[in-house]
Amino acid sequence: MTDFLVQPEGIAPDGMARALRHAQAQPDPPDLILNTGDSIMDSLEADKARTVAQWETFTDILEAECKLPVVHAIGNHDVWGWGRSDAQIQVDPSYGKSMAVEKLSLPDRHYSFDRAGWHFVVLDSTHPPNEVSAHPYIGKVDDEQFQRLAGDVEAVDGGTPICIVSHIPILAACEYFDGPNEESGNWAVPAAWMHNDARRFRQFFLEHRNIRLCLSGHTHQHEPLDCLGVRYLTNGAVCGNWWNGP
Repeated sequence: MTDFLVQPEGIAPDGMARALRHAQAQPDPPDLILNTGDSIMDSLEADKARTVAQWETFTDILEAECKLPVVHAIGNHDVWGWGRSDAQIQVDPSYGKSMAVEKLSLPDRHYSFDRAGWHFVVLDSTHPPNEVSAHPYIGKVDDEQFQRLAGDVEAVDGGTPICIVSHIPILAACEYFDGPNEESGNWAVPAAWMHNDARRFRQFFLEHRNIRLCLSGHTHQHEPLDCLGVRYLTNGAVCGNWWNGP
């Protein structure tokens, strides 16, 4: 489940609750929920009070409605204050990803765990923009995180399948059509929509064939994509069209 984008107002709280009930009522019941991020509507540009109110809505509904363990990744909308220029916010201990780590009770902004014979690596895929980005973030991992990923994967037995979990997709063909991205005469997919270090991951995956699956959200579209032995799944948003859909 991904892109809940919950807020206190409107149909969002009831919609999130109904989605959780539906997921847990499947004939083949799930053992675990993987939330690939964007839990709340927006904290990039919100003030602290508004951000806290959104997190309270999310955590209250999760506690009331979900009986399963939930594994969370941080989404771009979960990062507080990156879209604001207030100097006071930038020195607040909750600035950036700290509030999301706290509210989601994460061991760190990126981490790994084992479940049902698989090894899962949860990435932090939202990072400060480069000089040409029009967005307050881009999709990638920092060098420290990539080195930690490499060490983590090396320590896993070669027969154990590995799943990489990220909010922003490492690879997604649907992002080519998310806007007039070919107008210049060349394809131009913003780095805020898909990892701009995908080539680095591609090479790493070729060297570690037990990496079999990459799960992500962010696109609000459902797409299975198979490339060089890895299946990339971007998943439709719980909020649909920002809670404005049918």
